[in-house]
Amino acid sequence: MKEIELARAAIKNGNYIVFFGGAGTSTESGIPDFRGDNGIYKKTFKGYSPEEILHINFVLKNPDIFYEFLNEKLCVDVEPNDGHKALAELERRGKLKAVITQNIDGLHQKAGSKEVIELHGNLRSYYCMRCGKEDKKFFKCECKGIVRPKIVLYGEVLDPDDISRAVEHIKRADVLIVAGTSLTVYPANSLLEYFNGNDVIFINTSPTQYDSMANIIIRKPFAEAMREIINY
Repeated sequence: MKEIELARAAIKNGNYIVFFGGAGTSTESGIPDFRGDNGIYKKTFKGYSPEEILHINFVLKNPDIFYEFLNEKLCVDVEPNDGHKALAELERRGKLKAVITQNIDGLHQKAGSKEVIELHGNLRSYYCMRCGKEDKKFFKCECKGIVRPKIVLYGEVLDPDDISRAVEHIKRADVLIVAGTSLTVYPANSLLEYFNGNDVIFINTSPTQYDSMANIIIRKPFAEAMREIINY
């Protein structure tokens, strides 16, 4: 396939590769994406839309429903796929300098990636919104405050330090790989505009509004494409 060969050549010639990914990078591990045909957002939960449940105002009013949704839909025990492993391998080779992800599943770290910027937080840390107590798993706080994971909910802003780190990496990149994301969530999608390098590789099964910035577009699932690109 011509696109696979072009992507392979771009990665071979690149010295500062940055990866930007979304929910579609984890579907081959068994985690549904958000906006796909079978995505999490396609079905209501206890009469509420997932987008409604994942808003900070909803969590403050209905924490129990939020916890149920979290445990049933997001806290799933899965393993990294070949795409995650391929990125970790590229980092070990000194090619890939950073993974910027919108995911909260921690699969990039589980695969071995070290420089990972989690724009929307993660499910590895929980804290009480009242007293600030923290733990690596969910707990009921003595102060009766609402305990939540360190994820960015709708109605909240991204961590400015994470944004700064992501922007710096993208500015320095000569190759940008974008995969498994519809690029509809702001401000995460706007980070791509800081890229001034040579090659932009899009790995998505569906078109996005940013496709025009890519010179290589691969219409395959993430893990499948990465496996072919680096012969993993």
